[in-house]
Amino acid sequence: MRLSRTLPLVAIGAAIALSTGCAAARSPVTGFWYTQVKANDAVTTNTATSKVGRSTATSYVGLVALGDCSISTAAAAGGITKVAHVDYETMSILGLYATTTTVVYGE
Repeated sequence: MRLSRTLPLVAIGAAIALSTGCAAARSPVTGFWYTQVKANDAVTTNTATSKVGRSTATSYVGLVALGDCSISTAAAAGGITKVAHVDYETMSILGLYATTTTVVYGE
């Protein structure tokens, strides 16, 4: 009798656990518990870096991802029309919460 009650609960728990993903973000290296990394992405021949723009995308448990971390959005946020170089920053906590931020430098 007890097995007939616990088996459905175990099955539901397993289905929930297997259906959830991990929140992941772009990174050259990863840490299982925590990741916080800054890295370069692109460089142009423009050397002026008087302005900085940022754009961010966020992931929640790998189930919901929101935001726009494109170069064009970061450039617009910083009022940049000529891109000099692009970096990105990644942060992830236990695969439950992750962000990727694109950082654009230019004029």
